[in-house]
This record gives sequence, C-alpha cells and structure tokens, in this order.
Amino acid sequence: MNPPRYVLSIQSHVAYGHVGNAAAVFPLQRLGLTPLPIHTVQFSNHTGYGEFKGQVFSAAHVLEVLDGLRARGVLAQCDAVLSGYLGDAAIGEAILQAVAEIKAARGHLLYCCDPVMGDVGRGLFVRPGIPEFHRGRALPQADLITPNQFEFEHLLGRPVISRDDAVTAARSMGPRTVVITSLRTPDVPPDTLETLAVTRDEAWTVSTPFVPLAPLPNGMGDVFSALLLGRLLCGDALPEALSHAVSALYALVLRTPAGSRDLPLIAEQAQLVAPEQRFAALDVSVGSAALGGTSRLL
Repeated sequence: MNPPRYVLSIQSHVAYGHVGNAAAVFPLQRLGLTPLPIHTVQFSNHTGYGEFKGQVFSAAHVLEVLDGLRARGVLAQCDAVLSGYLGDAAIGEAILQAVAEIKAARGHLLYCCDPVMGDVGRGLFVRPGIPEFHRGRALPQADLITPNQFEFEHLLGRPVISRDDAVTAARSMGPRTVVITSLRTPDVPPDTLETLAVTRDEAWTVSTPFVPLAPLPNGMGDVFSALLLGRLLCGDALPEALSHAVSALYALVLRTPAGSRDLPLIAEQAQLVAPEQRFAALDVSVGSAALGGTSRLL
C-alpha cells in the first residue's frame, strides 16, 4: 500500500452546501489524496442562501490545529498546501508560516493559493486587509495561484484587455504558475469561457461553452482549485491537469439543477475522476495542442 499523500487545506467550511473545504475535500479524496482540512470559518450554509449562522475563526485557532498536526508528525509530511477563503488576514500569516515550515522540513512543497476575494457582479466580499495580504504576502510565496478574472484584475490593479495581455500580466506577478478562471476578455467569443494557465515560458488555455445558469452555483472555484492541485499531485503535467479540472467542473455545472446554488458533487462524483467530455488544453504561446506537455510543478 502506498503511503498517503497529504494536502493541508485551509479555507472556509459550511455544514450545508459546497464551498471552501466542503467543496475541496471530497474531490481530493476521490482523486486518492488525503486532505487535512482546517476551517477558517464554520457557517451553517454559504452566503448564496442569504442568512447564515456560525463564526469566523481566529488565527490562534488555526495555529492551534496546526500545532496538533505538528505533534502527530503529520504536518511535515504534507505534499501540498491549498488555501482559499481566509476570513481574516492574520490567518493568511499562519498559512505562510506553515508553508515555510513544511518547505524547510521537506525541501519541497506545492503551495496553491486561491485568492478568494470577489467576483463580477458581487464585487469584493472579504474583510479589509485580505486583498493587501494576497498582493503583498501570498503571491511571493505561492507556487500556483488560481484567481478568477475579477480577482486577477484586482491583484493586478487594472483590467486585462486580451488573452495576450493576461499572459504578459500573469508573468509579472511572481508565482511560477498563474491560472485565471472565468476569462472573458473582448477577444473571447461571447458564448465561450476560457481558463488560462501561464508559466514563465508557456501558456495554455482551455475553452468551454458558456453555461448561462442563474444563479451560478457557489464553490466552483473551490472545486476547480482542488481538482487542478489534485491532478498535479497525481503526476499530471500542467496542461493535462488543466484539461481535467476544467472538463470535470464543466460537467458538474452542466448537470446542476436549475435554480440550485450548489454543484452536484455527490450525485455526479464520477465526473471528478473521469469527465465524460474532455476539453483540450491549447498552447497559446505557439498556437498548437499541448496535451501531454512536459511542464510540471513538482
């Protein structure tokens, strides 16, 4: 039996619905990984439902849970860290502390930061200080970031006017890999949604039909980040992992019942492992198909 591959997942959690750890843990498990979830908030349900109950946890709470994992000898065995909705900027510092500790112990670690801050239509929905934390502290430490276009532009400080502009801007940010979801720049056809992955030397895009759901289900970015990170840990090169994550998420969105605010993660769990329809990753730096490429993050 192979030893478990641990993913430390530090983000929000809800009892009802699929966002944060309630969206990321199950996909990681279905891919054969062992998530170690630490919750930054515990709510009854996500805010898409309106009223909710629960609380935002403190950085001290996160540090205490990390200390317990450290005492078990598990923290230093983590292959990756996944961070999402923080609730408080101080929690971000606790995450970076854990990332530095694991990297020092292991010599390697894949840190995926999903800089959850907002979206088109909703604007920013995080506490003051969190955008500044992501821009000034998390980006220099992250190996991989997965913002949506709204978050990417907020981090950048300006709109992006084309896919090529997004590629150039991503390379100026710091992380060795930037993945921009829900990309709809003027050069993207209106019936299409793109997901763009950019490294220092290469760039890939995956295009899917735009699914006009209203409302859009919550947690799509959380599921995507977990799937992308999970496939990378399973040995996929970046274009392969990108294709898998986008294809699986598209399948879930397509199968979301009308009016639902949550993806059908449990009912359609087979799509997490083997999406029924695959969308290829295209190498937009040279204009040819790049599936099977050699670029790896591990």
